[in-house]
Amino acid sequence: MLQAVPGYAVDRFAPVAAVFERGLAGDHEVGASLCVVVDGETVVDLWGGFADAARTRPWRPETIVNVYSCTKTMTALTALLLADRGQLDLAAPVSRYWPEFAAGGKGEVTVAHLMSHSSGLSGWAEPITVDDLYDWTKATGLLAAQTPFWAPGTACGYHVLTQGYLVGEVVRRVDGRTVGTVFRQEIAEPLGADFHIGLPAGDDARVAEMIPPRTAGTPFAEPTPLQLNASTNPVIEVAVTGGRAWRGAEIPAANGTGNARAMATVLSVLADGGGGLLSEAGCRRALEVQVEGRDLILGLPLRFGLGFAVGSAMMPNPNTLYWGGLGGSLVLVDLDARTTFAYAPNRMADTLTDVRGLELAMAMWEAMALI
Repeated sequence: MLQAVPGYAVDRFAPVAAVFERGLAGDHEVGASLCVVVDGETVVDLWGGFADAARTRPWRPETIVNVYSCTKTMTALTALLLADRGQLDLAAPVSRYWPEFAAGGKGEVTVAHLMSHSSGLSGWAEPITVDDLYDWTKATGLLAAQTPFWAPGTACGYHVLTQGYLVGEVVRRVDGRTVGTVFRQEIAEPLGADFHIGLPAGDDARVAEMIPPRTAGTPFAEPTPLQLNASTNPVIEVAVTGGRAWRGAEIPAANGTGNARAMATVLSVLADGGGGLLSEAGCRRALEVQVEGRDLILGLPLRFGLGFAVGSAMMPNPNTLYWGGLGGSLVLVDLDARTTFAYAPNRMADTLTDVRGLELAMAMWEAMALI
């Protein structure tokens, strides 16, 4: 077992640990955690560095951090769980469960459209503030009344913040509990996973500080109107994520708090045929590609399944689910290799093309002799 950094990596994955250690020794990281689960066995569980920009708080095994859009994968798994139980039909119109949603010509928009970022609701048409994100009724009500920005199902356009409210409201209408509550009671607690969509105040002391990019500016050089809407309505300063209002709210696309171990524990359910929570068929539904092409917001070629991006040319196995967060977090579920990868740092990259997590994932696949 390699122990040059806190935690452990079985000998076969020593090269992965070496990449992680180099990152912490360089200037691209402050603190981070990394976890890999293969066939239900945790083979890498590492952490290190510092939980604050001043480097006064060591990153500990219980340290958790805002993982931004990796939260979407937890929300998606919650919807997949309800679908597997027969409570939710992903092919059904959203209005079956949320009648008000039919306004604005959205009567034929399906739950699958929400899950695959193809509903045309990539942002709010009405100007909103950060405080509005803490008002579930307002945030969802505006989306229910809104007309889609493009014809639903014809293209993907990353639903940066809206996806969590859209899928979350469907979950609430179906189950009666909020998506954060369903996730906690039905997934996180049974699995013993330290991940939260809505963090209790008593856990604030364990949260690592998010460190902003060293270069300021918009992620888009010449943003289209859709990109401008998605990235500035509202503008969310990094410091906001350190406040109690942000941490305590349910923003199911962006404010999940956890660490790599927690994310790998949860998502290994998909790699392990359901882990006793879902059927294997229910897990594999996530792979069903709903839409593909150049994403209207991110400007990247993507294939979206039900709640996850699916496969890519750089991945050794086609049946791989993945997504990342603005802060650099990354999760991968390789269903062919029955492997789950999770990485959660607190230093944010200077550009959208953050390769830190991908470098670790490539080292993992090399260790498994898959590339």
